[in-house]
Amino acid sequence: MKADVTHNPDDYKMPLLDHLVELRNRMLYCVAGLIAVFLLTFLLLAQDIYNFLVEPLAAAMRERGGEQAARMIFTDLTEVFFTNVKVSFFFAAFVCTPLILVQLWLFVAPGLYKNEKSALKPFMMATPILFLVGAALVYYVIMPLAWDFFLSFEQPAGSDRLPIVLEPKVNEYLSLVMTLLFAFGLAFQLPVVMVLLARVGIVSADGLARTRRYAIVAVVVFAAIFTPPDPLSQLMLAIPVILLYEASIWLARGVEKRRAQAESEADED
Repeated sequence: MKADVTHNPDDYKMPLLDHLVELRNRMLYCVAGLIAVFLLTFLLLAQDIYNFLVEPLAAAMRERGGEQAARMIFTDLTEVFFTNVKVSFFFAAFVCTPLILVQLWLFVAPGLYKNEKSALKPFMMATPILFLVGAALVYYVIMPLAWDFFLSFEQPAGSDRLPIVLEPKVNEYLSLVMTLLFAFGLAFQLPVVMVLLARVGIVSADGLARTRRYAIVAVVVFAAIFTPPDPLSQLMLAIPVILLYEASIWLARGVEKRRAQAESEADED
């Protein structure tokens, strides 16, 4: 492929020490932004964010037992405090993801040709968007269905049986929700990873198509591990990821076609 003559990375060569200094500065910007957002979130928004995360469970509990039935418990004096710390950190990490990607881009961009920059920019922008789509699918679809499924195991009191009532703990609920959010968010990065691998020649569209059946099995196993045990929740993760895998094959074919055209034009020149 013909190099871009208007921008040659060799013109921006730096000593190793300068690269390390720049990398340190970029990391400091990211850490400073993360700490600032974390502190603001912890002081002002942590409880509101947790209430937002717990709303699907609260709605399901209110629907089954009325307003009095919707409650959560904590059994450790420090549990709510450290839960708010975790909420603040997760939220700060999500908010600062664009900052981290920008700093990463500013660090590597001077060493890229113009065509390489244009190839990477869409993936840098697609990463947080796809993560947000996966997280939204969890919050608005998976969680209401899963919580209804789990609440169905409650049992009212009777003459011959004791009641079985859900008493969700604050920290355990957050751990479950964050596991689901990150599992779906990471799973939705599949097209980004596959297309990048296709661009560097590690995978091919034909290879992805040939391993489709194994990929489907891997997706089903992944969904069984990172979702609640009800089949509906597992299918709600497995089906979108399988569709994203098929989209990855289609995108990889487009990458290979454009690369073949560029190589053909380079040979003619």
